[in-house]
Amino acid sequence: MTPGTLTVDPDQRQIRRYECPCCAEPVERTWNMVSRDGIAYAAYFANSYHHADQDHDTWIDVIIGTWGEDSMTDHVTFGCRVGPVKNSPAPAATLVAACQDGSASELHGVVLSREDGLVHPRLPEFWSVVDYVLANDPTVNSHLYG
Repeated sequence: MTPGTLTVDPDQRQIRRYECPCCAEPVERTWNMVSRDGIAYAAYFANSYHHADQDHDTWIDVIIGTWGEDSMTDHVTFGCRVGPVKNSPAPAATLVAACQDGSASELHGVVLSREDGLVHPRLPEFWSVVDYVLANDPTVNSHLYG
């Protein structure tokens, strides 16, 4: 599948702040729909953690599929962690099991493990959405690169 042009409607972006259960520091959760060539294509959910005495990282789940009434049958959800890694001055993304926060629902469709994600044919599309989110979601971008 060709990558196409990814966009979001910044007015539709949602943000919620809550307290981290492990350290009581803030977590910023953002989400939005991603369109490819003007057609709804994916949804992302990004949790940016401001942990006390731990790495500040962001966990991103991306649901890829068809959007509209009764269209969840082809949904697949990938997950990744983006944050500090050894021997790198910049944060890096690592594929992980999706929905580690317990958010999986019918909307997510097939929730992939890391192992299943590594061999899934839509993995390149997932990384394209993650790259887009890292560059264009202001909360995620400032948390990781600010």
